[in-house]
Order: sequence, then structure tokens, then C-alpha cells
Amino acid sequence: MLIEGRWTENWQPVQKADAEGRFIRQESRFRHRISTRSEWGFTPERGRYHLYVAYLCPWASRALIALRLKGLDDVISVSAVDPRLSEQGWEFTGALGTDRDPLEGARYLHQIYTQADPQFTGRATVPVLWDRRRRTIVNNESADLLLILNRDFDAFADPSIDLRPAALEREIEPVNARLYEDFNNGVYRAGFAVTQMAYDEAVERVFATLDWLEDRLSNARWLVGDQLTETDIRAFVTLVRYDLAYFGLFKCNRRPLSAYPAVVAYLARLLEIPAFAASVRPEQIKAGYYSIKALNPNGIVPRGPQLDYLGAIGDAATPTQASQCASATRRVITVATVNGDCRPRIATSGPVP
Repeated sequence: MLIEGRWTENWQPVQKADAEGRFIRQESRFRHRISTRSEWGFTPERGRYHLYVAYLCPWASRALIALRLKGLDDVISVSAVDPRLSEQGWEFTGALGTDRDPLEGARYLHQIYTQADPQFTGRATVPVLWDRRRRTIVNNESADLLLILNRDFDAFADPSIDLRPAALEREIEPVNARLYEDFNNGVYRAGFAVTQMAYDEAVERVFATLDWLEDRLSNARWLVGDQLTETDIRAFVTLVRYDLAYFGLFKCNRRPLSAYPAVVAYLARLLEIPAFAASVRPEQIKAGYYSIKALNPNGIVPRGPQLDYLGAIGDAATPTQASQCASATRRVITVATVNGDCRPRIATSGPVP
């Protein structure tokens, strides 16, 4: 990690643990918003900002999905780090379909952090929204970035998609809170627990949440209301990594995802939306999680699992395909609406009726 701007020790998965062995996640440091009235000068502009992501990372994938759903592909550029964790954390290698750093020429993401704050102490995490003009970090908190991408670029974004409608906010908040504490972060609390008690507590809450999701989705197509919201993004990024990594490596193995038919059907429906599908690169996800030496010291990456719901997903989406995500997503959601239900379906040709 970085201490006062200097790299001081090899990367370790457990950032901090409490006295009973529970994993504690580092709080994000950079929390600015984009606004025409920003006191820091972070105003909404085309081409000014850059998003650093890792396809391994569920938190970064939240931002990537929101960016593509809102049609901001040509407003905010994106670079992906190597999913495999090096001894100095996230690295720009250009391998496995990832990128070199196009802006600062950094080898490691932590160099981006020290460019923003030469005295930074902590871990260099993704996602990162970077300001090209000021050469600094605007925000590195995925929950904030969902809001920023949904609201702060309205002059450039698709107005037909609102991931956090005002009428649903009071319902969105408690669902988001439960997903984060017991599921999104819960799988990490299970995987990175350092005592049996901490693991047992975490895994119990993971499966209680899966039971709750199964019950909720047995009678609904979306998690909140009758439309796609940011809550669906939050659930998706953990669900799509569950069989690939959390079931085995994180020991969340009481039941496979296939034991939850309504959840699997929901996951498959979301994968029909191009912005969701384009955020998933299964081989990068596996390569990244299984590179965590504390959990997998020999670095062996499993060949499986073979998952029907990922059958159409590839690891080599081209830039052209990525840029088509927003327009294709709009067609999916519009077609679902005019057909009178919430099931995403891709219009194969012609205009939306």
C-alpha cells in the first residue's frame, strides 16, 4: 500500500480486520461531484474525464455499466488495468485485452493516486474518475459514480434512462443498503475473513440475502419498482461473479446459484442488455480473483465452470462493439416497454414499433 505517497509493502487482500477477524473495507478518499457550480472546477464536459476500471472488479463494473447505459461512451474514455493483482496492486500491462495507461504513462495505478495526491496513504482502488485537465482524481467511490454518471452529465447523456428515479428513491435506499452490507461486501467478508466466526457470520448473511432475492424476484422482474434502476446494477455485479469466483475461492459454497431459479432467470435477463453483457469478461474475472496469492498461492486458474447464462459472453469485445452498447441498450429497454412487460429483449431489425 501507499504511505505518504510511497509504496511500502506488497499487495495483500485483507485491508484491515476487526478484533474478531471481520474484513473491513477501506473508505474512498476522493468524493467530488461533477457540476457547473463545482467549487473545484469539475464541470461537465465532453472528453475531459477518463474512467479507470478492472473487469475483475464488481465496484468498477458498476460504473462501466452505468456509463454505457447512459450513452456516455463518447463523452468519457475508459481504460482497463490487468485483472491479475501484482505485488504493487493494479498494473497497466496491455495483456489479456487490457490497456496501457494512455494519459500519464503510469505502470501501476498507485502512480495515478500519487499524481493526484503526492502524500496519499492507502490502497489504490478502481474505479477512478480522472480529470485530464487538472490531472487529478475526481472520485474513486463506485456508489458516487453511479450518481455522477446518472445525473451529472445530463447535457450529454440519454435522458430516457434514469437509474435513480425520484419516485423510487425511498425504496432504493434500503435495498441498496442490504445488498451492500450482506451481499456485495458480504462475499468479501466471507472470502477475506481471518477467523472461523467471521466467516460463518458473513456466509450466513450471503445466503440469507440470496434467499431474500429469490423470494423478491419470484414475483418481480426488477428489484425496485417496474423498471431498471441502479439497484439492479448493484445486484448484477456480484451475481455474475458468484459462480466464477465466490462459490469456490471465497467459500460461499453452501448452495450454487442454480439453486435459485428466479435469481438465475433475472441474471440471464440482465445479460440480454448489451451494457451489462459488455461489462463481463469471464476469463479476466477468473484470472484476477485466482491471482490472489493469499487465497490461491499456486496461482492455478480453474478451467470451468461452464455456465449456460454466460454462453454468449466473450472476453474480447472490440472498441466498436463497446461503443454500440448504449444505442443497443436503449433499443432493448424501449422494446420491453412497448411490449407491456419488463423483460429485456433485443430488437433484431427495424425501428422500435
